[in-house]
Amino acid sequence: MFYRENGQFKSTYRADLQIFPILQDRVAIFALLAIAFIGLPLLASDYAFRAIFIPFLILSLAAIGLNVLVGYCGQISLGTGAFMAVGAYAAFNLQVRIEGMPLLLSLIGGGLCATLAGILFGLPSLRIRGLYLAVATLAAQFFIDWFTNRIAWVTNNSSSGSVSIGSLEVFGLSVDTPVQKYLLCLSIVVVIGLLAKNLVRGAIGREWMAMRDMDVAAAVIGIRPVYAKLSAFAVSSFIVGIAGALWGFVHLGAWEPAAFGIDKSFQLLFMVIIGGLGSIVGSFFGAAFIVLLPLFLNQVPHWLGLPLSTATASHLEHMIFGALIVFFLIVEPHGLARLWLTARQKLRLWPFPH
Repeated sequence: MFYRENGQFKSTYRADLQIFPILQDRVAIFALLAIAFIGLPLLASDYAFRAIFIPFLILSLAAIGLNVLVGYCGQISLGTGAFMAVGAYAAFNLQVRIEGMPLLLSLIGGGLCATLAGILFGLPSLRIRGLYLAVATLAAQFFIDWFTNRIAWVTNNSSSGSVSIGSLEVFGLSVDTPVQKYLLCLSIVVVIGLLAKNLVRGAIGREWMAMRDMDVAAAVIGIRPVYAKLSAFAVSSFIVGIAGALWGFVHLGAWEPAAFGIDKSFQLLFMVIIGGLGSIVGSFFGAAFIVLLPLFLNQVPHWLGLPLSTATASHLEHMIFGALIVFFLIVEPHGLARLWLTARQKLRLWPFPH
């Protein structure tokens, strides 16, 4: 058996409530972190960091934030790209207007500004739900797009509307190479992912899930809808705002308002749906699916020796991508996280049939 749990007794509540109560899972997680922090920086190429690992980490962070709101609290949002834009532009303005502003404080400041925007646009969730709430959050996307395009102060009076970031420093250390940027993103994702996992396992997370399952019954048993919904919007927007700042500062370096358009919002929503609603690990699966699948589809014609034009390859990529999304939603509507959970449960019983 892959899992030999005999002898692993839990004698305290704290041991029973661990995130990874099984020893084999803890060893696997530590091994995965060792590979991520030590193995990949030594083995991977700069192209892999720029094209795969850095986008994967940042999109995973944004998907975690959206999953808090949609998966755990049940509040549909179509304006996640707008909150990423708020975090990116707020962090940019903090860097530009405050001399010697540390990078980490700029990222946190961008997250806090996104939190305020999330609470503001989350107020309609107190009276509306479902499709109407989705339209209200979609209005946030259009408003932020207009705001960043029309208000010159946001872009530091840039004539082209685009902004750029110079060299990055953390605690006096330069962050210029792809490996250094990857390690910065990885550290932030690990810390925020751990905090989010503990948050959804606590009292606040149980309130969110109660509101998601049946808000009327949650209010009857004493859960305050105002606090539960707005706290979900606040936490989600904070995480998404930091992800937006990282996307602009680390991945793009220079960007314009179109970088956080509505297509980014739909992309993040697809990540959450494919990865698994109400699952932190599902956010990583969804981000990996979105990042790796286009790269794989672009390489398949070359492997098969098919002479495809760039336009044909692009259209074919979108067609296959959409078909795979529909396939996954039909075969496993609970996302890739449920497939992973099922596989783990079977490994705990293998080779026994029951």
